[in-house]
Amino acid sequence: MPQSPPDLDSLLCFALHSTAHAIQRANKPLLDALGLTYPQYLVMVVLWAEDGQTVGGIGERLFLESSTLTPLLKRLQAAGLVERRRDSQDERQVRIHLTEAGHALREKACHRPAWAETCFSDNPGEAEALQKAILHLRNRLAPTAE
Repeated sequence: MPQSPPDLDSLLCFALHSTAHAIQRANKPLLDALGLTYPQYLVMVVLWAEDGQTVGGIGERLFLESSTLTPLLKRLQAAGLVERRRDSQDERQVRIHLTEAGHALREKACHRPAWAETCFSDNPGEAEALQKAILHLRNRLAPTAE
């Protein structure tokens, strides 16, 4: 007897995918106010945590290949938010440094999105538990992930 095709709503991968899209739509007002796309925002978050990282280090942290990351970094540089410089110790490495404007943008980005307040206002621990469960799943699927 042939199996029936999977139901879209029963697929965990679709639940995660569609939820990620919903979160990105909900984050759009914040990102628009910052003048950043979501991938650019993630790069900035990584640099706000530790300035002067290598392209490879940023790529590892964000699970992005350098071929994807390089054009993104060039756009951030064109916007005046970062500088790309060769490492003085190893010319093969490119380090990414925040500019004054890049540092200043951090202050505007420190607000928790309104959707997060609304969705988790009745149970703040739910957001932390959900994030922990998702990270656990990611780490089980990609053992080298942080």
